[in-house]
Amino acid sequence: MSTMTAPARETVRAADRVAAARRRVTTGETIVQTLTMAWRALKKMRRNPEQFFDVALQPILFTAMFATIFGGAIAGDVESYLPLMVPGILAQTVLTTCMATGTQLREDMEKGVFDRFKSLPISRIAPLAGPMVADLLRYTIAATLTFAMGLVMGYRPGGGAGGVLAAILLAIITGWSLAWVFTWVGTIARSAQAVQSISMMILFPLTFLSNAFVPVETLPGWLAAFVRFNPVSHLVTATRDLANSAIVTGEVAWTLLACLVVIVIFAPLSVRSYKRHM
Repeated sequence: MSTMTAPARETVRAADRVAAARRRVTTGETIVQTLTMAWRALKKMRRNPEQFFDVALQPILFTAMFATIFGGAIAGDVESYLPLMVPGILAQTVLTTCMATGTQLREDMEKGVFDRFKSLPISRIAPLAGPMVADLLRYTIAATLTFAMGLVMGYRPGGGAGGVLAAILLAIITGWSLAWVFTWVGTIARSAQAVQSISMMILFPLTFLSNAFVPVETLPGWLAAFVRFNPVSHLVTATRDLANSAIVTGEVAWTLLACLVVIVIFAPLSVRSYKRHM
């Protein structure tokens, strides 16, 4: 004879119904649920405009500061340095912007927001992918402001509008794929501060030890070898070729391949780690 009480049996049945409903979620429903979560994240951004401070101020400050400080020393003058630097700032800005994805995810988990999703028959990936879709707006703002500031300072991209748009699109795709890494970090870290610290330790060395701000030929041999291997350098070179010459080189293919590899590895890891909290 079962000793389970009626409330306990009802709880078990409710959990079974939720689990069964989740197993029946179709691809179309997953897309709709992801877009719903993206809309929720956009509404959250509207109510918290400070989330746009980094994407609005960082491109302007970094472009003006780096061009003024390093332009004369590296290229002889600011205008000659801009074709080298602006695509590098584009890559740096978009990649550092995607760090906020994991931090905000961890904050939501600490506040118990994701506990509300436990009883919902939704796709497991929707609460993760939704905010990342909304973050595409932040990447677009950051990338656009980077080129806008470069134009104000005298940058004239030889690739024209088409090359610039292609460079921005490539940077956004890369930022979105890399955000899966920080999403995974957000699901395993103990606090939002820990997510931010870990993300900075991962991304800042990769960004600054690249060809974003200096030619590889000016670096010591051992450092030049690392810079050439660094995936951020492939992104920077690809965006330079697109923005300055409207040329699609093999660097674009390498960058897209790296994006695919990151998504294939870290999207399942993020979902699996997230399910442990469900």
